[in-house]
Amino acid sequence: MFNGIIYKLGTVSKITKKINYSEIILKTNLIFKKSEIGSSLNCNGTCLTVTSINKNLVSFYLSKETLDKTNFKSIKNGYIINVEKSLTYGNKISGHYVQGHTDTTGDIVNITVLNKTWIIEFKIKKKYQKYLVEKGSIAINGVSLTISKIKKKGFEINIIPHTLKLTNLILLKQNDTVNIEFDIFSKYLFNLKK
Repeated sequence: MFNGIIYKLGTVSKITKKINYSEIILKTNLIFKKSEIGSSLNCNGTCLTVTSINKNLVSFYLSKETLDKTNFKSIKNGYIINVEKSLTYGNKISGHYVQGHTDTTGDIVNITVLNKTWIIEFKIKKKYQKYLVEKGSIAINGVSLTISKIKKKGFEINIIPHTLKLTNLILLKQNDTVNIEFDIFSKYLFNLKK
């Protein structure tokens, strides 16, 4: 479990692509102990398991399911990733509960800059529209954000300069694909109504 507040980034150092899986090595200034092999790390909104640690290099295995559901299928060496360690009991939670279970990807339709704030419109598949709640929480590439407006084919968010400065969202361009996790409460509430 994470809270979507990003303070650190990682850079893809190496990718090994196989038919049904991939392995990546991430270079990051997050500090790891050897005992953290097997622990979870939120990488661009996707919960990945640390498989090895070598100083500032951390390795991960990406299953077919992960590749199918996320933007990891198209990343390359040098790609910048938002990283967050899992929550520790008793720590302050500033964002919202993020599981690292990427639901789908979304495409950027438009980016407008207004007084240093980025207003980004995303397009998603119609079947996911039901999980959108105006002023509700959403995670984009692992960053806890608020839906400012629901659109016919997606939604809109506002990103303040401080968040842009600390995350890879500053690198986003029109037509880019991002990882999306809808708020856990909206998913459970929708299923309760069935």
